[in-house]
Amino acid sequence: MSGVSHLSIDLETYSSVPIGKAGAQAYFRSPDFEILLFAYSWDGGPVQIVDMAQGEVLPPELLAALTTPNVIKHAYNAAFEWGCLSQYMGFKLPPEQWRDTMLHGLYCGYTAGLEATGRAMGLAEDKQKLNTGKALIRYFCVPCKPTKSNGGRTRNYPRHAPERWELFKTYCKQDVVTEMEIERRLSTFPVPADVQKQWETDLIINDRGVAVDLGFVHGALDLGELVREELTAEAVTLSGLRNPNSVKQLGEWLEQETGAEIENLRKDTVSKLLGQEGNSEAVSRMLAIRQELGKTSIKKYDAITEAVCADGRVRGLLQFYGANRTGRWAGRLVQVQNLPRTYTEPLPLARELVRDRRLDALRVVYGSVNDTLSQLIRTAFVAPAGHVLIDADFSAIEARVISWLAGEEWRLDVFRQGGDIYCASASQMFKCNVVKGGENGHLRQKGKVAELALGYQGSTGALITMGALDMGIPEDDLPDIVNRWRKANPKIVDLWRDFETAAQAVIEFGGVKVVRGCTVRREYDSSNGVTCLTIHLPSRRKLFYMDPALGENRWGMPSISYMGMDQTTKKWKRIETYGGKLVENCVQAIARDCLAQAIEHLEAEGLPVVFHVHDEVVIDVKPFADENVMLDKVVQIMSKPVPWAADLPLAADGWVGSFFRKD
Repeated sequence: MSGVSHLSIDLETYSSVPIGKAGAQAYFRSPDFEILLFAYSWDGGPVQIVDMAQGEVLPPELLAALTTPNVIKHAYNAAFEWGCLSQYMGFKLPPEQWRDTMLHGLYCGYTAGLEATGRAMGLAEDKQKLNTGKALIRYFCVPCKPTKSNGGRTRNYPRHAPERWELFKTYCKQDVVTEMEIERRLSTFPVPADVQKQWETDLIINDRGVAVDLGFVHGALDLGELVREELTAEAVTLSGLRNPNSVKQLGEWLEQETGAEIENLRKDTVSKLLGQEGNSEAVSRMLAIRQELGKTSIKKYDAITEAVCADGRVRGLLQFYGANRTGRWAGRLVQVQNLPRTYTEPLPLARELVRDRRLDALRVVYGSVNDTLSQLIRTAFVAPAGHVLIDADFSAIEARVISWLAGEEWRLDVFRQGGDIYCASASQMFKCNVVKGGENGHLRQKGKVAELALGYQGSTGALITMGALDMGIPEDDLPDIVNRWRKANPKIVDLWRDFETAAQAVIEFGGVKVVRGCTVRREYDSSNGVTCLTIHLPSRRKLFYMDPALGENRWGMPSISYMGMDQTTKKWKRIETYGGKLVENCVQAIARDCLAQAIEHLEAEGLPVVFHVHDEVVIDVKPFADENVMLDKVVQIMSKPVPWAADLPLAADGWVGSFFRKD
């Protein structure tokens, strides 16, 4: 585009709302929100700063640039700058005029965080983020505790520490320098236009938010507190402990009562201890109380109240490209991608009893109050008056994608004919007809656990992790299930090997390998000395594995590794991978791209998405027809073939209602 200018921006802001708990959307919607510093650079030139906290105003050309189409605005985590400046301007700035350097880094396989990304890239000292920022942000950007020494003030202004303020301005300007250097280094590997458009749509969805039933939420919190007090009092009476919630005190009491060593009181440990024979009545009850009090899922009600905005909507529930290996979204704040399932029935009655704080009635009808509250968290998200929620999710999307990617035709035929993949898989594995609830129906369970656990080169350990033993399947049967599933799916097994062989070849010798429509290559950015392994997906998006290498794993076999963020330690380190994991990355990435395509189609049809969970979308809309017609329209859009995989059979199903639930 000729005549395009680039404006790089970093803001420092103030709000009394805690951004870590409430999220950015509630943060900048606070009445006391203000922009303190506005640092910027035109087209990579010297960084300038506007000290808005001390009365400086944005220059007219800078103000005009915020809405000028041929000025592309850049920022690290640009969703924040976009939101803050939209709030400042009093209207939503055009999302298509913004570019997010954090997204660019995530797309290329780096981690989130300006400082962490700079370190991972090995930026020179003068290009790195200053490490003084956290203390300065704590001093100027959040409320302070009133003390005698500070005159009882609740906020620090520039006049209270002029030298610190000048340092803060230097810090803000340096962030622009770091952001521009990261963007320069990433420019060899641009973000595709489709992904940029999806980011823009994500801005709108997160800004739109979803309504919550605050009366219900407050009722749940009140009941949860009553139950906590009851259980704590009972535990004190049973054990004589001063604080039965203390892991140390309770662990010592249990050791004394049982004579066994108690290593920890994690959820899985408590469950195992509860299942042991020979426990006294007091021990069993104390463990049950510990289990009840440990239901952390009901703390999500607190998360809702922290994040809800003045209009009763929660915003910012999703992080675009939160999983940078696949590009899938990650949950934020209430973590909608990790909500308990809902088995409680009838739901409307349970919600009414919670809203009315009828503890005894809730206990009589539904049993465990904490368990019921946990299951009802989903229903806190509601349609506002005069609207409905339409929920639709893809059917067995990963199973469909891996079948399509591998070319496993018998599986694709099952999906095209609307069959049950668990029954069909069991039929292939055991060479007999398997019908759910009918002929050989007992084998469906083995087909199901095999489908859930074995698609990405998993073996008996994956079956156990997926709950095979809990389903009553004997451990001795597990190797047979693995062998039967692999024999029934030879093309998927070949897919694991083909991806591993291709990756090893291009890492060692360079060149290009094509595996089932995915292009595997080693790419080199000579200007920055960066090497990466990329997998070019059918959707035209790439998966990046930085600084790939070949080595030897702990079994003495050839091993592929790359530099990435360890999901457990959150450190940038070398990570091993293999054929099945590469297949998993590709399958989940393609499934993600199917969802992204569906969201774009739904938005274009005037069906506004308020959030989505894995392969499920939730739409908030005024009724425009009867429920079946509305749902059929959404399902039809979700099931529409994607242009880059026209023969991938997609299907969806869902419901229409007044509150969120899991069917």
